[in-house]
Amino acid sequence: MALTLWQLGYPDQALMRGNEALALAQRLSDPQSLVLAERFLGEVHVFRREGNAAKENAESLISRSAERGFSEWIPRATTLRGGAIVLLGRHEEGIAQIQEGLAALRATRFELWRTPFLCLLAEAYVETGRLDDGFSALAEAQAVADKNEEREHEAEIHRLKGELLLRRDESDAAEAQGCFQLAIKVARKQSAKSLELRATTSLARLLRDTGRPDEARATLADTYCWFTEGFGTVDLKDAKVLLDQLGA
Repeated sequence: MALTLWQLGYPDQALMRGNEALALAQRLSDPQSLVLAERFLGEVHVFRREGNAAKENAESLISRSAERGFSEWIPRATTLRGGAIVLLGRHEEGIAQIQEGLAALRATRFELWRTPFLCLLAEAYVETGRLDDGFSALAEAQAVADKNEEREHEAEIHRLKGELLLRRDESDAAEAQGCFQLAIKVARKQSAKSLELRATTSLARLLRDTGRPDEARATLADTYCWFTEGFGTVDLKDAKVLLDQLGA
Protein backbone atom coordinates (compact mmCIF):
# COMPACT_ATOMS: atom_id res chain seq x y z
CA MET A 1 0.00 0.00 0.00
CA ALA A 2 2.85 2.40 0.80
CA LEU A 3 4.41 1.98 -2.65
CA THR A 4 1.01 2.28 -4.34
CA LEU A 5 0.20 5.48 -2.45
CA TRP A 6 3.49 7.00 -3.60
CA GLN A 7 2.70 6.14 -7.22
CA LEU A 8 -0.77 7.65 -6.89
CA GLY A 9 0.66 10.97 -5.69
CA TYR A 10 0.37 10.71 -1.92
CA PRO A 11 4.00 10.65 -0.74
CA ASP A 12 3.25 11.59 2.87
CA GLN A 13 0.58 8.90 3.26
CA ALA A 14 3.00 6.45 1.67
CA LEU A 15 5.62 7.22 4.30
CA MET A 16 3.04 6.94 7.08
CA ARG A 17 1.93 3.49 5.88
CA GLY A 18 5.53 2.33 5.51
CA ASN A 19 6.30 3.39 9.08
CA GLU A 20 3.13 1.67 10.31
CA ALA A 21 4.21 -1.55 8.61
CA LEU A 22 7.64 -1.42 10.25
CA ALA A 23 6.11 -0.71 13.67
CA LEU A 24 3.74 -3.67 13.28
CA ALA A 25 6.60 -5.97 12.26
CA GLN A 26 8.59 -4.84 15.29
CA ARG A 27 5.66 -5.61 17.60
CA LEU A 28 5.29 -9.07 16.04
CA SER A 29 9.05 -9.70 16.47
CA ASP A 30 8.92 -11.79 13.30
CA PRO A 31 12.24 -11.67 11.37
CA GLN A 32 10.69 -12.19 7.91
CA SER A 33 8.10 -9.49 8.52
CA LEU A 34 10.85 -7.13 9.66
CA VAL A 35 12.96 -7.57 6.52
CA LEU A 36 9.87 -7.12 4.32
CA ALA A 37 8.86 -3.95 6.12
CA GLU A 38 12.39 -2.52 6.03
CA ARG A 39 12.71 -3.28 2.34
CA PHE A 40 9.46 -1.57 1.37
CA LEU A 41 10.02 1.40 3.66
CA GLY A 42 13.50 1.82 2.19
CA GLU A 43 12.04 1.87 -1.30
CA VAL A 44 9.50 4.51 -0.26
CA HIS A 45 12.41 6.63 1.00
CA VAL A 46 14.23 6.14 -2.32
CA PHE A 47 11.16 7.24 -4.30
CA ARG A 48 10.80 10.27 -2.01
CA ARG A 49 14.52 10.89 -2.75
CA GLU A 50 15.49 10.67 0.92
CA GLY A 51 19.00 9.25 0.68
CA ASN A 52 19.98 9.15 4.36
CA ALA A 53 16.79 7.42 5.49
CA ALA A 54 16.95 4.93 2.60
CA LYS A 55 20.58 4.13 3.39
CA GLU A 56 19.72 3.52 7.04
CA ASN A 57 16.95 1.09 6.04
CA ALA A 58 19.20 -0.69 3.55
CA GLU A 59 22.04 -1.17 6.03
CA SER A 60 19.66 -2.43 8.70
CA LEU A 61 18.20 -4.84 6.15
CA ILE A 62 21.67 -6.13 5.18
CA SER A 63 22.65 -6.61 8.82
CA ARG A 64 19.41 -8.35 9.78
CA SER A 65 19.49 -10.60 6.69
CA ALA A 66 23.08 -11.66 7.35
CA GLU A 67 22.33 -12.31 11.02
CA ARG A 68 19.27 -14.45 10.26
CA GLY A 69 20.68 -16.23 7.22
CA PHE A 70 18.26 -14.58 4.81
CA SER A 71 20.83 -14.51 2.03
CA GLU A 72 18.20 -13.95 -0.68
CA TRP A 73 17.55 -10.44 0.67
CA ILE A 74 21.13 -9.21 0.57
CA PRO A 75 21.28 -8.46 -3.20
CA ARG A 76 18.03 -6.46 -2.94
CA ALA A 77 19.36 -4.58 0.06
CA THR A 78 22.68 -3.90 -1.68
CA THR A 79 20.83 -2.44 -4.66
CA LEU A 80 18.71 -0.35 -2.31
CA ARG A 81 21.82 0.95 -0.54
CA GLY A 82 23.34 1.84 -3.89
CA GLY A 83 20.25 3.83 -4.82
CA ALA A 84 20.45 5.68 -1.52
CA ILE A 85 24.12 6.51 -2.08
CA VAL A 86 23.30 7.85 -5.56
CA LEU A 87 20.69 10.14 -3.98
CA LEU A 88 23.37 11.41 -1.58
CA GLY A 89 25.44 12.54 -4.56
CA ARG A 90 28.13 9.84 -4.37
CA HIS A 91 27.34 8.65 -7.87
CA GLU A 92 30.26 6.35 -8.68
CA GLU A 93 30.03 4.59 -5.31
CA GLY A 94 26.28 4.22 -5.71
CA ILE A 95 26.64 2.92 -9.27
CA ALA A 96 29.03 0.21 -8.05
CA GLN A 97 26.60 -0.86 -5.31
CA ILE A 98 23.61 -1.00 -7.66
CA GLN A 99 25.64 -2.98 -10.20
CA GLU A 100 26.73 -5.43 -7.50
CA GLY A 101 23.17 -5.98 -6.32
CA LEU A 102 21.74 -6.32 -9.83
CA ALA A 103 24.47 -8.79 -10.84
CA ALA A 104 23.59 -10.96 -7.84
CA LEU A 105 19.90 -10.79 -8.72
CA ARG A 106 20.62 -11.80 -12.32
CA ALA A 107 22.67 -14.75 -11.06
CA THR A 108 19.64 -16.03 -9.14
CA ARG A 109 17.41 -15.42 -12.19
CA PHE A 110 15.32 -13.01 -10.14
CA GLU A 111 13.41 -10.83 -12.60
CA LEU A 112 10.89 -8.71 -10.73
CA TRP A 113 11.40 -5.21 -9.33
CA ARG A 114 14.68 -4.53 -11.11
CA THR A 115 13.25 -1.69 -13.21
CA PRO A 116 13.23 1.08 -10.55
CA PHE A 117 16.88 0.46 -9.69
CA LEU A 118 17.89 0.25 -13.33
CA CYS A 119 16.22 3.66 -13.64
CA LEU A 120 18.22 4.96 -10.67
CA LEU A 121 21.34 3.54 -12.28
CA ALA A 122 20.53 5.39 -15.52
CA GLU A 123 19.93 8.59 -13.54
CA ALA A 124 23.36 8.25 -11.94
CA TYR A 125 24.90 7.74 -15.37
CA VAL A 126 23.23 10.97 -16.53
CA GLU A 127 24.88 12.85 -13.67
CA THR A 128 28.30 11.35 -14.38
CA GLY A 129 28.12 11.84 -18.15
CA ARG A 130 28.23 8.10 -18.91
CA LEU A 131 25.48 8.39 -21.50
CA ASP A 132 26.03 5.11 -23.34
CA ASP A 133 25.86 3.24 -20.03
CA GLY A 134 22.67 5.13 -19.24
CA PHE A 135 21.02 4.07 -22.50
CA SER A 136 22.09 0.46 -21.82
CA ALA A 137 20.53 0.52 -18.34
CA LEU A 138 17.26 1.85 -19.75
CA ALA A 139 17.27 -0.75 -22.52
CA GLU A 140 17.56 -3.48 -19.87
CA ALA A 141 14.83 -1.85 -17.81
CA GLN A 142 12.49 -1.78 -20.82
CA ALA A 143 13.33 -5.40 -21.71
CA VAL A 144 12.53 -6.54 -18.16
CA ALA A 145 9.31 -4.51 -18.17
CA ASP A 146 8.23 -6.00 -21.50
CA LYS A 147 9.14 -9.57 -20.57
CA ASN A 148 7.32 -9.53 -17.23
CA GLU A 149 4.59 -6.93 -17.91
CA GLU A 150 6.15 -4.90 -15.10
CA ARG A 151 4.81 -1.48 -16.02
CA GLU A 152 4.85 0.54 -12.81
CA HIS A 153 8.05 2.39 -13.75
CA GLU A 154 7.60 2.55 -17.51
CA ALA A 155 6.92 6.29 -17.39
CA GLU A 156 10.25 6.83 -15.64
CA ILE A 157 12.07 4.82 -18.34
CA HIS A 158 10.70 7.17 -21.03
CA ARG A 159 11.48 10.29 -18.96
CA LEU A 160 15.07 9.29 -18.36
CA LYS A 161 15.56 8.46 -22.02
CA GLY A 162 14.56 12.05 -22.75
CA GLU A 163 17.06 13.36 -20.20
CA LEU A 164 19.83 11.24 -21.75
CA LEU A 165 18.98 12.48 -25.24
CA LEU A 166 19.24 16.10 -24.05
CA ARG A 167 22.61 15.45 -22.44
CA ARG A 168 23.88 13.73 -25.59
CA ASP A 169 23.03 16.55 -28.00
CA GLU A 170 20.79 19.61 -27.82
CA SER A 171 19.68 18.83 -31.37
CA ASP A 172 17.83 15.83 -29.90
CA ALA A 173 15.40 18.20 -28.15
CA ALA A 174 12.43 17.22 -30.32
CA GLU A 175 12.98 13.51 -29.66
CA ALA A 176 13.46 14.22 -25.95
CA GLN A 177 10.20 16.17 -25.88
CA GLY A 178 8.47 13.14 -27.40
CA CYS A 179 9.91 10.95 -24.63
CA PHE A 180 8.64 13.31 -21.94
CA GLN A 181 5.20 13.48 -23.53
CA LEU A 182 5.04 9.68 -23.76
CA ALA A 183 6.08 9.43 -20.10
CA ILE A 184 3.25 11.79 -19.15
CA LYS A 185 0.76 9.80 -21.24
CA VAL A 186 1.78 6.50 -19.62
CA ALA A 187 1.71 8.00 -16.11
CA ARG A 188 -1.75 9.49 -16.63
CA LYS A 189 -3.10 6.20 -17.95
CA GLN A 190 -1.84 4.56 -14.75
CA SER A 191 -2.92 7.43 -12.43
CA ALA A 192 0.76 7.54 -11.41
CA LYS A 193 0.80 11.18 -10.33
CA SER A 194 4.26 11.11 -8.78
CA LEU A 195 5.81 9.90 -12.04
CA GLU A 196 3.62 12.31 -14.00
CA LEU A 197 5.05 15.17 -11.93
CA ARG A 198 8.62 14.12 -12.69
CA ALA A 199 7.91 13.86 -16.41
CA THR A 200 6.02 17.15 -16.48
CA THR A 201 8.87 18.90 -14.68
CA SER A 202 11.33 17.56 -17.26
CA LEU A 203 9.07 18.70 -20.10
CA ALA A 204 8.54 22.14 -18.57
CA ARG A 205 12.29 22.61 -18.15
CA LEU A 206 12.80 21.75 -21.83
CA LEU A 207 10.03 24.11 -22.92
CA ARG A 208 11.60 26.90 -20.86
CA ASP A 209 15.02 26.28 -22.35
CA THR A 210 13.64 26.33 -25.88
CA GLY A 211 11.91 29.68 -25.49
CA ARG A 212 8.39 28.58 -24.54
CA PRO A 213 8.01 29.76 -20.93
CA ASP A 214 4.25 30.31 -21.04
CA GLU A 215 3.67 26.77 -22.30
CA ALA A 216 6.10 25.46 -19.68
CA ARG A 217 4.28 27.27 -16.87
CA ALA A 218 0.83 26.08 -17.95
CA THR A 219 2.04 22.50 -18.40
CA LEU A 220 3.64 22.24 -14.97
CA ALA A 221 1.14 24.28 -12.97
CA ASP A 222 -1.72 21.97 -13.95
CA THR A 223 0.06 18.90 -12.55
CA TYR A 224 1.63 20.60 -9.53
CA CYS A 225 -1.69 22.08 -8.37
CA TRP A 226 -3.23 18.61 -8.23
CA PHE A 227 -1.08 17.70 -5.22
CA THR A 228 -2.37 18.14 -1.68
CA GLU A 229 0.63 16.78 0.26
CA GLY A 230 4.31 15.97 -0.03
CA PHE A 231 5.45 19.58 -0.48
CA GLY A 232 8.60 18.84 1.52
CA THR A 233 9.73 16.14 -0.92
CA VAL A 234 12.44 16.81 -3.48
CA ASP A 235 10.22 16.30 -6.53
CA LEU A 236 7.59 18.79 -5.40
CA LYS A 237 10.19 21.30 -4.22
CA ASP A 238 11.97 21.11 -7.60
CA ALA A 239 8.67 21.66 -9.41
CA LYS A 240 7.88 24.67 -7.18
CA VAL A 241 11.29 26.23 -7.82
CA LEU A 242 10.75 25.88 -11.57
CA LEU A 243 7.27 27.38 -11.34
CA ASP A 244 8.62 30.33 -9.37
CA GLN A 245 11.28 30.87 -12.03
CA LEU A 246 8.56 30.85 -14.67
CA GLY A 247 6.62 33.49 -12.76
CA ALA A 248 3.71 31.31 -11.70
